[in-house]
Amino acid sequence: MKAKSGLNKAILDQGWGMFVQMLEYKQAWLGGEVLKVNPKHTSQTCPCCGHVAKENRLTQSKFECVECGYTENADLVGALNVLARGHRVLACGVETLVPTVKQEPVGRRKSHPLLTA
Repeated sequence: MKAKSGLNKAILDQGWGMFVQMLEYKQAWLGGEVLKVNPKHTSQTCPCCGHVAKENRLTQSKFECVECGYTENADLVGALNVLARGHRVLACGVETLVPTVKQEPVGRRKSHPLLTA
């Protein structure tokens, strides 16, 4: 528990507010923008079917959806969900936590459609 407390303190000491300000300044200078999205449940949400469950996150690094069977590295799943939320902000101007899936998953999916060529 002491190690976790030390890690939390080190993270807080980094000055994330100043980092965000500098990032926004640099992006504005270069003609870009910074989008902020809610990271809540991004590593527990299936990017294929949208099912959210604590049980989807088997270990620190393994994700397997209990609904559709999608498996991937948990960090990559989180990144895909953050990316999708950012795209929704750009497209709609608002962030929704409800996935916009129009088709029900069929069978067990082994990879995310954006990752296959």
